[in-house]
Amino acid sequence: MRDLKMPEERHPEKAHRPDTERLRKPDWIRVKAPVSKGFKDTSKIIKDNNLVTVCQEAGCPNVGECWSQGHATMMIMGEICTRGCTFCNVATGKPDTLDAFEPGRVAHAVEKLGLNHVVITSVDRDDLKDGGAEHIAQTIRAIRHRIPTTTIEVLTPDFLKCGPEALETVVAARPDVFNHNLETVPGLYPEVRPGARYFHSLRILQRVKELDPMTFTKSGIMVGLGEDKQSVQQVMDDMRAADVDFLTIGQYLQPTPKHHRVDRYVTPEEFAAYERAAWGKGFLMVSSTPLTRSSYHAGDDFAELRANRQAKRG
Repeated sequence: MRDLKMPEERHPEKAHRPDTERLRKPDWIRVKAPVSKGFKDTSKIIKDNNLVTVCQEAGCPNVGECWSQGHATMMIMGEICTRGCTFCNVATGKPDTLDAFEPGRVAHAVEKLGLNHVVITSVDRDDLKDGGAEHIAQTIRAIRHRIPTTTIEVLTPDFLKCGPEALETVVAARPDVFNHNLETVPGLYPEVRPGARYFHSLRILQRVKELDPMTFTKSGIMVGLGEDKQSVQQVMDDMRAADVDFLTIGQYLQPTPKHHRVDRYVTPEEFAAYERAAWGKGFLMVSSTPLTRSSYHAGDDFAELRANRQAKRG
């Protein structure tokens, strides 16, 4: 695992992007620096197992809180992504070969951390025929074998350049939650996610339900990228049409001056309004706050998600 450095120090290859204006963060975005013993203990477990976390690679503002409680989101298949999304702080380039021992190390770390619920994410691996689907499935199986009681959430790539077998491979490994983020509204895809396709990502979520109706599906978007309220409402409707169970909405934070600029900071009141609208559209679970991220409070949210499904079924 690499040291905690400023994003621009860690990813100099993004220096070709022109600087963009950075807005001053409002008070409701500010978080405390990580200093607790729990944070240090989590950091040591991650380092000892030679693992990468999206918490650090993506510069998550909640890393101090989550790691203090031993909650770390593992990022598998390396730390180099084959995509170049303008919002993302993960390095872009040619990835290393897959590490066959990584699934076992992830399972060992999950056991050491004592996680009841774990989130596993990854970089995009367009260089691999299956997009890394089998490696994701192996990681799920390794955790299941070592800690059978731990529930597993995967946050996957879009498998855009793969055949249908890639998604089928991951679903067959039976994650408890299948998460694939739409990230933003369709009109911003050419600028924010140039290597992705909105309706392809939407179809992935729909297809998971067709393959295994019992698997919870989850997706999220960032706001503050330049979208309007109507387009956010449309994304909600699209997700519900694809039978997505769980929606997350959080504030986009610009990692460095080389990344997509923050168009504006959405107020907590607006996030609350989005949450009310989402519940009204029939989601089983909604998290909509400035600091919401895909894996933030994921374990508690999963417990509520499961309870909400049971209550709905009577």
